[in-house]
Amino acid sequence: MANCHDTGIKINMPENARRIVLAGNPNAGKSVVFNYLTGLYVDVSNYPGTTLEISYGRLDNNVVIDTPGVYGISSFNDEECIARDIILSADVVINIINAVHLERDLFLTRQIIDTGIPVLVVLNMIDEAQKQGLSIDTDLLTDLLGVPVIPTVATKKQGLAQLKTAYELAQKGHIDGELQQKLTHLKDRVDSQGEALLVLEGDTVIAARHGLEPGDEREQIYLKRRDQVNDIVGHVVSEGSRGASIGATLGRWMIKPITGIPLLIIALWAMFQFIGVFIAGTVVGITEETILIGLYEPAVRSFVGQIIAIDSNLGLILAGEFGILTMTVTYVLGLLMPLVIGFYFFLSLLEDSGYLPRIATLVDRVLTGMGLNGMAVIPLILGFGCVTVASITTRLLGSEREKRITIFLLGLAIPCSAQLGVIAGMLAGVGPQYMALYALVILAVLIIVGTMLNKLLPGKSTELLIDLPPLRLPRLNNVLRKTGIKSYAFLNEATPLFALGALIISTLQITGTLTALQKLLAPLTVGWLMLPQETATAFIMGIVRRDFGAVGLTSMALTPMATVVSLITITLFVPCIASILIIIKERGHREGALIWLGTWVIAFTIGGLVAQLSNIFGGGSNDTLGIPLVMITFTAITLVVLLICRFVLKPKPGSGLP
Repeated sequence: MANCHDTGIKINMPENARRIVLAGNPNAGKSVVFNYLTGLYVDVSNYPGTTLEISYGRLDNNVVIDTPGVYGISSFNDEECIARDIILSADVVINIINAVHLERDLFLTRQIIDTGIPVLVVLNMIDEAQKQGLSIDTDLLTDLLGVPVIPTVATKKQGLAQLKTAYELAQKGHIDGELQQKLTHLKDRVDSQGEALLVLEGDTVIAARHGLEPGDEREQIYLKRRDQVNDIVGHVVSEGSRGASIGATLGRWMIKPITGIPLLIIALWAMFQFIGVFIAGTVVGITEETILIGLYEPAVRSFVGQIIAIDSNLGLILAGEFGILTMTVTYVLGLLMPLVIGFYFFLSLLEDSGYLPRIATLVDRVLTGMGLNGMAVIPLILGFGCVTVASITTRLLGSEREKRITIFLLGLAIPCSAQLGVIAGMLAGVGPQYMALYALVILAVLIIVGTMLNKLLPGKSTELLIDLPPLRLPRLNNVLRKTGIKSYAFLNEATPLFALGALIISTLQITGTLTALQKLLAPLTVGWLMLPQETATAFIMGIVRRDFGAVGLTSMALTPMATVVSLITITLFVPCIASILIIIKERGHREGALIWLGTWVIAFTIGGLVAQLSNIFGGGSNDTLGIPLVMITFTAITLVVLLICRFVLKPKPGSGLP
């Protein structure tokens, strides 16, 4: 007999027919199972009040209803609301789970079992699990869940034939004794055990249907359910290299710290050799110096000189040192474009191979310690491509606290692809000890700021839920297409802004304002940062685009230590115009202004601190003896700040930043 809960979908139910509902996480193979069970005769209806379509068909005298792929049944979004209502109306639930991701998919299984509805589990994609060296004890899984488990390979129709009758074997699974007592106590006040569960979990929609206050036990129930799932997986899944493909074995190594960190270091070293050495050295040497500076710029100046005087105001704006037709074209096409193409090519290789989400998984533990939602690794990684786009993707994060921390770190310490390319090129020419100093300082700032925000802002991080696709060889056509699309987008966005920056700098130069600003900023640039007075121009250029400012440093004769100090400062410098506009749009004018001001203060404070320490320990020279002492000092400062955060600072009980 069908459950009295009404889904709102108008389905012609035959007499004595049962509702068989398919449920599962996204990409678990639910659609393949549904099509096999129902055949060609399928109806589709919009769920009432939404644009989402629900498919249903017949199996013998019963009705099979498909549901959206979800990770849980609550009121978090339309898909979960719909899946919840349909599942609560079910006589039998066939739960399709991915054998490769048991620790993820079994959370939904446990939640459905807790509703008290008879369940049959379909353990799909067992062939993929075997390829990854995973062995699953289905008999033990059946005993631990208390419901039948049928292994299948849906795409090959293996194991599906018995599903047409096996649904009759569906059973109510094992429920935690303490939870069962609470459900029994509440069940008389609602229509079903499933609704009692959701009221306990704080589902406001279900509670409102019965005039009840939503419960406050969601976190407690969820944590206990997660512990149950982890315990089940620990008992039924065994890993081994036998039967596992090389890609599966390597994929597992990539997410384990003891093997994943060395592999990540190798990947970053290869990236540096490709971008920082080959592209920045060989390729840029040809495109910038030989072609554009050696051939293009003299030709442009000669052409412009035939029309107007080169030393006139208009001539300087068009073809002068900061000319729109000279510096803009040389920087964008000669210097930045090869670096950007190289970066996006390497990033596309990581993405198409399946390594990128494994990097996210590997570093998630560290980022969680800085107060970030595990999903924050996605915008942070995207930030190395474009901080502006990455700032928009922070909308994926679950709380305002996590968005604040991530956006601040993006605007402060994550260089975009163009800036990173310039930085890699400049660091390649100063030696490994200076590269190590730069990396240590930026990493220290990232950790310190993230940890302090984690302590000062209320709330806590949530767990990372991310799919790990099979590791595979990148497909060249995919890599080239992604590289081309992203590189063109950079060119389309950067060229007008670089031209605007060149116009502003040229105007400042012609009017004498640039020299005045350099003198005005001299106490900061020369006295505190110990850099040439002309570096003020690079910082002014950096307001337009951070990479524009970094490029401005390439033409200056800087000592190795001055190079490191200037790159540290320009990396931590204010976000570019496009980024700050997005930050203001996402976080509001007041918070956006605080972030902008904060990056100013941190950039010049840290840059000056490195410069002053190097002057003290290095005696004002480039003596490499001073570099280890600066690194030790910065490490000590980082540890002291982290200890203060750990034992002194307490999270604020109220709201976060205004």
